[in-house]
Amino acid sequence: SPVPNIATTEEWIGAGAPVGVWSTGGTLNTAKSAMGAAGTSTAAIAFGGETPPITAKTESYNGTNWTELNDLSTARYGLGGAGTSTSGLAFGGDTPPLTDKTEQWNGTNWTEVNDLGTSRRNVGRAGTSNTAALCFGGETPKTAITELWNGTNWTEVNDLNTARNQLGSDGSSTAALAFGGEAPPGVTSACETWNGTNWTEVSDINAATRLLMGSGTNTAALAAGGYTTAATGKTEEWNGVSWVELADLSTARYALGQAGTTTSAIVFGGVSPLSSATEEWSSTSTVTKTIDTD
Repeated sequence: SPVPNIATTEEWIGAGAPVGVWSTGGTLNTAKSAMGAAGTSTAAIAFGGETPPITAKTESYNGTNWTELNDLSTARYGLGGAGTSTSGLAFGGDTPPLTDKTEQWNGTNWTEVNDLGTSRRNVGRAGTSNTAALCFGGETPKTAITELWNGTNWTEVNDLNTARNQLGSDGSSTAALAFGGEAPPGVTSACETWNGTNWTEVSDINAATRLLMGSGTNTAALAAGGYTTAATGKTEEWNGVSWVELADLSTARYALGQAGTTTSAIVFGGVSPLSSATEEWSSTSTVTKTIDTD
């Protein structure tokens, strides 16, 4: 006799709509905002920023606790950061005045190296080491200038399509992402991707936001926090084509630090009010499907 149809439900991990949650991590030793950052969710560094006053403090995160390390040579806020917890780069910012200073981190000390071509703060940044990084946008006032770091010198390359500052960013020196920020006439949702030569406009982030942070790559990115008309905890994920909203941060804040990937990230510090809190993001991609079998 015929076997009746059976509806079977299966769960597949690793494909489909992203899901995730923020949880509480270790606390920064010094509450601050507008800092530089680099690394991963279990091996990160945070440097510079505003406590206030402006600080040169550097801290490292091991996935559980923050530890104070040797200071930057120049205290500043609104600076860019790239690289890892043992091979980092700090560039630009405001001392005041605006600065073009660049420093390399070797896991123990900061060393001054060749300056940016353009002094600026609140920049976009990308890069996987202290010998290959990208600095774009920022406040000079607002600029579209992009500079490439080769480990020795900065070289000006092709501009962003939209001049802006206070933008979110992530990726590498050859594959970066720029999103949100402040651009005339106000806060923008524009998103651009960098292929090593040119910037290309792609799908906008859902919420026009400034002073947000990003982590990941130009095909898989996480954006969190920022300021719209007030501090926000919104989190969005970029899959290379479009942005999707995910679970909010526990604490809405802007001018925060962030490190990691779309599946494992941290945010730390920021304002609303001034914070020392760290939140850890853990995500999987889950889809449920129904299969009819005879």
